[in-house]
Amino acid sequence: MSENPFEAIRKSCDSFGRCFQTHLSRFLPARCEDHLDKHSSVAGNSKASLFSFFTASNPRAVNDAALLTPDVNALEKKITAAPLTKEELGRATWTLLHTVAAQFPDIPTRQQKRDVKELMAILSRIYPCKECADHFKEVLKSNPVQAGSQAELSQWLCHVHNIVNRSLGKQIFPCQRVNARWGKLDCLDRSCDLQGSTNLNFPV
Repeated sequence: MSENPFEAIRKSCDSFGRCFQTHLSRFLPARCEDHLDKHSSVAGNSKASLFSFFTASNPRAVNDAALLTPDVNALEKKITAAPLTKEELGRATWTLLHTVAAQFPDIPTRQQKRDVKELMAILSRIYPCKECADHFKEVLKSNPVQAGSQAELSQWLCHVHNIVNRSLGKQIFPCQRVNARWGKLDCLDRSCDLQGSTNLNFPV
């Protein structure tokens, strides 16, 4: 088993403390060096000796140090937070896909149409939930991606989403409301919009 990252940080700090104390003593007057040695022997370790040395002559530094010292236990709790559930992952993925569809150009380029089809194919291969990925792959076989326009892609995705919902025993979403539920991003001057083809006769 790999070493606890917090233990590695602690050891690194101890090593750094000893090294720092050794080099610091070379630049200190004898009086200060004696003071450093005194605290080092009392504290028994380099971290404590450095702390006591710098705070002994400046009590205010104790409060400052307390503010700057991270709460390792609290940090570890945050890092070890529970992973996403399958349901949470699914909701996040559908939000991403519906937003992609909402931002899709009304007249997409050939490359944009290829990209969105490849995106769906990739998801069906590497989605973190295997049974979900396998099911999505089957859905794509029966319902090929329709990406001739923003409206077409949004409606196709809503239809596919409902197929998945039906298989899970969930309610069916009315696709006529898809743009109201997952509309375009609210970006200043429509800066988030994708630039599609400027050729109005561009083949679908």
